Amino acid sequence: MKELKNKFEITYHEENGYLYPDLALPEQTHYPIGEYGDLHLAFLKKNRKAIYTTLLTTGKLNEHLHEVDEQAHEMVRDIVARLAAERGVNETFKAKNALLWVQEMNNCKAAAEEIVLREVVYQ
Repeated sequence: MKELKNKFEITYHEENGYLYPDLALPEQTHYPIGEYGDLHLAFLKKNRKAIYTTLLTTGKLNEHLHEVDEQAHEMVRDIVARLAAERGVNETFKAKNALLWVQEMNNCKAAAEEIVLREVVYQ
């Protein structure tokens, strides 16, 4: 029991006659976070406050957001490639009608992003 007591001992410092606790968040990783990580962060702050607070106070928030961002980007790439192959949107199609190819690829990307947002980012 003594070991547990020492682990959670709080120290204070004095400023202008008031005692303030010396509290600090644990060190976190500093991975760059992309658009999907930012969207997931906003979602956690608004809809999953307990999860957000837990990740923040344990120092795992940045790592979690980075993982979500990487997973989302990878899924978008895979889904776009699969949808393009299913629809026959390839280099031959691009050579025949470049404008229609761009339109089809944009449709594939929009569909992929919608799936990823629903299944990864907003979970």
